[in-house]
Amino acid sequence: MKIVVTLDVMLAKRKMKLNELSEKVGISVTNLSLLKTGKAKGIRFSTLLAICEVLDCEPGDILTIDKD
Repeated sequence: MKIVVTLDVMLAKRKMKLNELSEKVGISVTNLSLLKTGKAKGIRFSTLLAICEVLDCEPGDILTIDKD
């Protein structure tokens, strides 16, 4: 099993670019890009909460589990 980050899907639904999310959340584009591509090793709850507040979503909307 692994955790899959679907941040790009939520960004598309909200018609928002990574740069705009970066500005609103206060996180570098580089760190958001690592998260979006699944290369991040972890995420702080405070960061996840900030992203969800800006995107008006739940953590489960951007983090899923792949059981394969």
